[in-house]
Amino acid sequence: MISSSPKQEQQSFLYQGLKEMLNPKDPLYQLTEKIRWEDIEKAFTKYYVDFGRPAKPIRLMVSLLLLKQMYNLGDETVIEQWVQNPYWQYFSGEKEFRWKFPLEPSDFVHFRKRIGEEGISKILEISILLHGKEAMEKEVVVDTTVQEKNITFPTDTKLHKRIIEQTRKIAEAEDIEQRQSYKRTVKKLMMTQRFRNHPKNKKKALKAERKLKTIAGRMLREIERNLTAEQKQKYESKLAVYNKILSQKKSDKEKIYSIHEPKVYCISKGKEHKKYEFGAKASIVITKNSGIIVGAYSLEKNAYDGHTLPKALDQCEQLRNLRPAVAIVDRGYKGKTRIGETEILLPKPPRKTTSDYEKKKARGRFRRRASIEPLIGHLKTDNRVARNYLKGVAGDTINIMLAAAAFNLRKWMRKMKNFFGLFYKRIETHIFRFLESIISTPNLKMTS
Repeated sequence: MISSSPKQEQQSFLYQGLKEMLNPKDPLYQLTEKIRWEDIEKAFTKYYVDFGRPAKPIRLMVSLLLLKQMYNLGDETVIEQWVQNPYWQYFSGEKEFRWKFPLEPSDFVHFRKRIGEEGISKILEISILLHGKEAMEKEVVVDTTVQEKNITFPTDTKLHKRIIEQTRKIAEAEDIEQRQSYKRTVKKLMMTQRFRNHPKNKKKALKAERKLKTIAGRMLREIERNLTAEQKQKYESKLAVYNKILSQKKSDKEKIYSIHEPKVYCISKGKEHKKYEFGAKASIVITKNSGIIVGAYSLEKNAYDGHTLPKALDQCEQLRNLRPAVAIVDRGYKGKTRIGETEILLPKPPRKTTSDYEKKKARGRFRRRASIEPLIGHLKTDNRVARNYLKGVAGDTINIMLAAAAFNLRKWMRKMKNFFGLFYKRIETHIFRFLESIISTPNLKMTS
């Protein structure tokens, strides 16, 4: 059941209200006053029913999701810091300072599932419209990046060991008596894998690796034989993943790199320090001059960059009701020069007939295209894109959209901070000059 934000008109006579206690010039305070929370609550009402236990207020959940992404915190840590920070509580709609946790960390999981991709897209739209005309530029820059999943570096040995452990758990849960558990054997074989790249240990390590695969296949076949039809249906998806891992070869495409995240892809972006990244590809669209993120979504597969452009441009049009006239991209998008009404520009040698003015204009555009690279770096280091902890394909989309919304909000806060700082600095300068002129003026003699 839906629960509205608490309306605490009558305050305690013992404590001062947050609005009177806090600094109104603080950027987060200004952001709290700027966001139209009523529109968010109205848009999210459709995700709730009219019966059942009252849920947490929509404003509280949305604000905590944004704070979590803005300050690069986890579900548990953002709640701990919320109790200590009065500005965060005011941002969440509280009128007085609270000493208790507002919710359980698991409530974030339920809320993200409740609103889904559509609800997160609404939050991103609000963060874009917050910037007004600056977000309505006709020229945009598009690029892709990789959200690495929260998985260990994948190796065949690790995957086979996980299959052995999980088939053992299935057997225990369903009271299936196994012929052999291989607990001690697996432990010895894993010890043999240490220092496997040393010439003296390589042959022995390869033999242990083959033995682990044999044991994993043996235990899986034993489980499949002993499970009933009803039990097989219960573990159908897991058994399919186990079988695919055991049958996949080195040169296969769309391999499984993690049992709990089977939709992870191995992506090579040509980086010197990181040859491969294991996760999902994401597309980012920013305005050319102001650098506001006006589009962000995650791809289900490791698609060619050029094939991601139509959806990126459509999302940008949907979020701000304006289709970009020009999209500036790198050579990875080579292919189409126009998609619908949008012209696609990528770096290429100019023609002989190109004028100096056109050459200079093109150089300026492609220099601005490079500005998206450090922006993606900030998304990764500051807004939780470097490692995605949310589960599944839906988690990929939710994480990148929330990161984009958090980036836009922090950008607006920096703009407010610079504006107020410059404004008060100029006032101080004028007052100082005025006082200095009075002091330096000689005293006029009184005449009778």
